[in-house]
This record gives sequence, structure tokens and C-alpha cells, in this order.
Amino acid sequence: MAKPNDVSDSTFEESVLKNSMPALVDFWAPWCGPCRMVAPVVEELAESYDGKIAFYKLNTDDNPLIPTKYGIRGIPTLIVFKAGSEVGRIVGFRPKDELQRELDKSLAP
Repeated sequence: MAKPNDVSDSTFEESVLKNSMPALVDFWAPWCGPCRMVAPVVEELAESYDGKIAFYKLNTDDNPLIPTKYGIRGIPTLIVFKAGSEVGRIVGFRPKDELQRELDKSLAP
């Protein structure tokens, strides 16, 4: 069963930016209600897109450098990276179909 992997300030570049697959990063914090709401949706998507998109979670409380670098001002923020660059961003809780549309765009050539 595919699940999002934890990523940190120190592992972000290697895990996400250098990944040969597109990668979705869920920027979250344990105290954030909407983050807890989006987590099961992200887990379902990780299962659906297993082998096509890599899924990661980054705890913004424990890892402040990467969220600052990408201008994260609200959580949850989901960013899709492809070939080391940001190609999509969703801020706040969104329905699964909206997240799927963003992911599908990242898979297009």
C-alpha cells in the first residue's frame, strides 16, 4: 500500500527535486485541522497514483527552511514538483477531484 513518505529540510532536495517522477508535497502541521482533513485524501491519491507520482509530507513545525523557501503562508499547501520545479500549488482543503485534476496536469507531457 502506497503512503506518503515523510520528508525534511535536509532530505527535500534529494527526495523531491531530484526525483525522476513528479512529486506531490503536503506541507502540514499536527495542530492544523484542515491538514488532518486532507491527509486521508492525499493517502487515497498516493494509492491511485502509485508508480506515477511520488507523495511526501513535510511537517512545517519541524522543518521551517523549505516552507520559507517556497513562500508557504497557509497550510495545508500541496505543491506538485516536476523535474525539480514547482508546476502546481493548492492551498487549503480541496475536494479529491480538484486534487486529481492538478496531478493529471503534472503527468501530461
